[in-house]
Amino acid sequence: VVGFAFFLCFIMSTGDGSYVYFQFVQQWPPTTCRLKRPSIKHRPLQNFTIHGLWPSNYSNPTMPSNCRGSQFDARNLSPRLQSKLKRSWPDVESSNDTRFWEGEWNKHGKCSEQTLNQMQYFERSHEMWSSFNITEILKNASIVPHPTQTWTYAAIVSPIKAATKRTPVLRCKQHNNTQLLHEVVFCYEYNALKQIDCNRTAGCKNQQAISFQ
Repeated sequence: VVGFAFFLCFIMSTGDGSYVYFQFVQQWPPTTCRLKRPSIKHRPLQNFTIHGLWPSNYSNPTMPSNCRGSQFDARNLSPRLQSKLKRSWPDVESSNDTRFWEGEWNKHGKCSEQTLNQMQYFERSHEMWSSFNITEILKNASIVPHPTQTWTYAAIVSPIKAATKRTPVLRCKQHNNTQLLHEVVFCYEYNALKQIDCNRTAGCKNQQAISFQ
């Protein structure tokens, strides 16, 4: 009976934003810019930055989204936090950081509002980003941007797993028959406090070498 009551409470508390874990997604700006804004002439940021913190379910990792909840309001973010987010969560495509944050909150953040309000959602995301510097982790393993060198999936995952003690997921994009490293995903339990192993449901192709440019 107690177990059933807990299950019922869980379902009622999550509503249409039901989820079981978070995907914390960091992107490599050069790949993002190459695919989405090929006309950009300036050199993109050379460090991994936040794409989003996404409430997820194992049956459909990209859901839920666009849930009911409070709309984004930049006034909920302190000037100090906004200054931090401009480093960790910049809009690498159009430099409109506030619009980027708004889009991520309204699409994903609202779905976990019962756990993290808007301020907490962005604070926790910045904390996650600050906990492990993926760019430095890879650099220390001699994995640095290179126009022709490639790596296996396992070779890139290994140093990240060693540093975090958890298994991440790598996501790639295809460009001119080359598999480009695009995102590194960390996973966190329901309250976004404890990092957990990611259940790899999709990602880079194991059989194809990965380019990091």
